[in-house]
Amino acid sequence: MKSAEKTAVDNCQGKNPNYKEEYFEQYIKETNTYNSVINRVNIKDTFYNGLWQRYKYPVVTRAHVPLFWRYDLNPERNPYFMERLGINAVFNAGAIHMHGKFYLMLRVEGYDRKSFFALAESGNGTHGFRFQDYPVEIPDTEPEETNVYDMRLTHHEDGYIYGVFCSECHDKTASCWDTSAAVAQAGIIRSKDLKNWERLPNLETSVPQQRNVVLHPEFVNGNYAFYTRPQNGFIDAGAGSGICFGLCPDITKPCIKKETLMSPRIYHTITELKNGQGIVPIKTEKGWIHIAHGVRNTAAGLRYVLYLFVTDLNRPDKVIAAPSGYMLAPLGYERVGDVSNVLFSNGAVVTDDGEVYLYYASSDTRLHVATTTINRLLDYAWETPPDPLRSADCVQQRIQLIKRNLKYMDDHNLYLR
Repeated sequence: MKSAEKTAVDNCQGKNPNYKEEYFEQYIKETNTYNSVINRVNIKDTFYNGLWQRYKYPVVTRAHVPLFWRYDLNPERNPYFMERLGINAVFNAGAIHMHGKFYLMLRVEGYDRKSFFALAESGNGTHGFRFQDYPVEIPDTEPEETNVYDMRLTHHEDGYIYGVFCSECHDKTASCWDTSAAVAQAGIIRSKDLKNWERLPNLETSVPQQRNVVLHPEFVNGNYAFYTRPQNGFIDAGAGSGICFGLCPDITKPCIKKETLMSPRIYHTITELKNGQGIVPIKTEKGWIHIAHGVRNTAAGLRYVLYLFVTDLNRPDKVIAAPSGYMLAPLGYERVGDVSNVLFSNGAVVTDDGEVYLYYASSDTRLHVATTTINRLLDYAWETPPDPLRSADCVQQRIQLIKRNLKYMDDHNLYLR
């Protein structure tokens, strides 16, 4: 036992001799576990596809949550060192880089199924993320709101940092015995320092529900611009046809009158069932890079993957490059969790040297990081062919690649077969 820990035990001797030793044994064990996770250095994974470098360990898990968030640390009130407010999962984080640090706005879910937001910070972006002392307190201005989650952080050119998140409440129009019916809207908060948050009204659109709403980082024709995902129901997209784009004149009275489709759902593709904007778009010399999620149904349930497209610099609603298929999909243990076979991202950081840190969650359970560069993303966007949408055409597309490769191998005396 370390001297500091032994001193803590010695200081309490005689007050509650029947349970002190057991209490502090568990306290020391859990503290050591927490420290080992917080101080663990992340290492690059063996996964390779030329675009992304995955890392071996998740960057944040439920084990990263401080003990004083979960346990009553007073041994007189908690003699068995029992969790009082447990944490089920930590995932789906918005991300921002400020003052030389990486900040994650994490979705934290308790045992009670309620989600809330918490900030964690790191100096390097791949490990060592530590939670701030308290969760983020959002002004409680929506009396019907039951749950909040999946915040995107946008550092807007107006000087504010905006957080756009899902604001969920019970659907009062549903049958009285239907306790799962819900309504999702886009909540909005803003800050200058990530500490003091102002709550704005929820975004108004012409559809019943909105999910995966993201604020564009620049004005478009003098308006605030949003990427939306209109849908008829809480789960099903219904008539919602994909990722849309809309303009809002006044962010303090957020309302979009018209939404224009930009990334549609398409039959027998990775976006067949639904899709949604993921990260805040990344500005490059060739266009805005978007990373979104696509969903299809399988015999084993829904499968979420990540895909990429690029839009015009002056028309961020106009897609100019769309590589075929998914960019990242769940692998190995990433496929297992509360909602299995899911990758989801709502946060990325771009450093001054063009390095990209993509924070993605697996199976609604934990948060990971993968890194790449702007140059690699642009190469992927323009040099990876688009989806021809039919098996016969996909075969011809692949045959053309094979023919080019075989000719190159013969011309350069490469023998790889």
